[in-house]
Amino acid sequence: MLGALRRNAASRGSSASALRKSLHAIRPGVSASGVSSDAGKEILLLQPRGITHVRNFSPLVLPGCSVGLTKTRNVISSIQSETIMQKSCRAFSSGDGDLVDAVVPFMGESISDGTLATFLKKPGDRVAADEPIAQIETDKVTIDVSSPQDGVLQEYVAKEGDTVEPGNRIAVISKSAEGVAPAAPAEKKSEKAASEPSPAETVEKPKAPSYDEGDLVDAVVPFMGESISDGTLATFLKKPGDRVAADEPIAQIETDKVTIDVTSPQDGVLQEYVAKEGDTVEPGNRIAVISKSAEGVAPAASAEKKSEKAASKPSPPTETVKEDKPKAKVETSPSVEKPRALSPPPPKRTATEPILPPKERERRVPMTRLRKRVATRLKDSQNTFAMLTTFNEVDMTNLMKLRSDYKDAFVEKHGVKLGFMSGFVKAAVSALQHQPIVNAVIDGDDIIYRDYIDISIAVGTPKGLVVPVVRDADKMNFAEIEKTINSLAKKATDGTISIDEMAGGSFTISNGGVYGSLLSTPIINPPQSAILGMHSIVSRPMVVGGNVVPRPMMYIALTYDHRLIDGREAVFFLRRIKDVVEDPRRLLLDV
Repeated sequence: MLGALRRNAASRGSSASALRKSLHAIRPGVSASGVSSDAGKEILLLQPRGITHVRNFSPLVLPGCSVGLTKTRNVISSIQSETIMQKSCRAFSSGDGDLVDAVVPFMGESISDGTLATFLKKPGDRVAADEPIAQIETDKVTIDVSSPQDGVLQEYVAKEGDTVEPGNRIAVISKSAEGVAPAAPAEKKSEKAASEPSPAETVEKPKAPSYDEGDLVDAVVPFMGESISDGTLATFLKKPGDRVAADEPIAQIETDKVTIDVTSPQDGVLQEYVAKEGDTVEPGNRIAVISKSAEGVAPAASAEKKSEKAASKPSPPTETVKEDKPKAKVETSPSVEKPRALSPPPPKRTATEPILPPKERERRVPMTRLRKRVATRLKDSQNTFAMLTTFNEVDMTNLMKLRSDYKDAFVEKHGVKLGFMSGFVKAAVSALQHQPIVNAVIDGDDIIYRDYIDISIAVGTPKGLVVPVVRDADKMNFAEIEKTINSLAKKATDGTISIDEMAGGSFTISNGGVYGSLLSTPIINPPQSAILGMHSIVSRPMVVGGNVVPRPMMYIALTYDHRLIDGREAVFFLRRIKDVVEDPRRLLLDV
């Protein structure tokens, strides 16, 4: 068997060498090795498609050779066309070669499809090669669809929200502007035909934005973050007719994590809102139309005035008719409705039925996205963790004395006030280093030990609870911790905090003492395993050296996941915080 294979290989090698010699004799300027190497590259690309018989012609694969090998030339032409299609994925081209397709690029080994999220260009816009014209959102990253050529974007062949795969057509690009010109008049004609038969709509709504005029631009929902797919349009900050500047906020969108501003893309006048408060919007959705000049707003105002006049003229006769009819009812109603007023007393005599307040005294308000997200996470935490809380009390005398002695010098040097939070953060860092299990978390059947310490600080804002993170708190001093906390708290209150500043965290500190809380049992912030609760400082009688003296005392609470952390580690953790706060010199000596 092996001998037969060797003979077969030898015969193929001899025939190949003979063919190389003959080809070299015909075209002496071309080396046979170069031909065979180029052919080998083409064949390797097409081997998965099943064209294995081409190997017999590998020495002859040379475009344009006039040796009379028709079969070889046909194979090569098919190989070249297939290879180009594999490399560029441009499956569409018009007959004159003016139109090319922009297609979905390869998105990664583990990503099979995505959602067409946003169009970055409009039909008729001029685009450059490799310039992004659309964005595709996947479950991991956001990918740009780029223009394959310099030219003009003729049309989109897919819609926002479509699920697309690599190689799908997204848009058609015209290398010259000739292919776009006929589309504009057709669109205008269709707009006129659609607007003529509906005069009522032209009175109620302003003219729809037209990209051909160049005066109107859209304000759209910006990209909100990797893990945020939609939000609720909460507030309009400007009214139609107001003048706005570029990048000036005109509306706010509430998500389950942050509040995001929708800004004006141009200087101009806000012509109209195309979405309503309370609508659920996604990145790329249109919110408002901005007119670069005030010309587009005047017709809308006059149309509104005409509609108001038209509505006000026929109103007097209808009002008089409506007023006359109720008068007749009012005169006859006392005799009919008096017996009905006497019927409710019998049900009131039954003691078992509760007397409920009237519905007119209740208000139903929809929950904000942030509030719904907080509610979901807290309930998930309660259902997941085996939560247990242990308590201790701390004498704040020495920490308060340290603060009062050095607060002026601290502000003068660092430009920030010295508070109690930096002391408790340093104490928590020391306790986490002594009890690393508190900094760990359960993941399935494994325990993940974190070799970093990121402290989350719970901040109550008017819109809800947010938890910004102090990164690498173990590498910070008191001044750096105070500056970071002040900066994050200000951003959280103003609503300008970002997703990245709230992501992660290995341990949380919640200070309910600022609101006067004396004692509480905080809830764990997933995916963490413990949370420290601080409370108000109250002067209480304590026994010190056999004498009863007043001391500023604070209760501290540690809620922990009892599946991972035993009571022994929890008590030692809380005891370490107590020791460090009561004697801050321990931090200096590391004892």
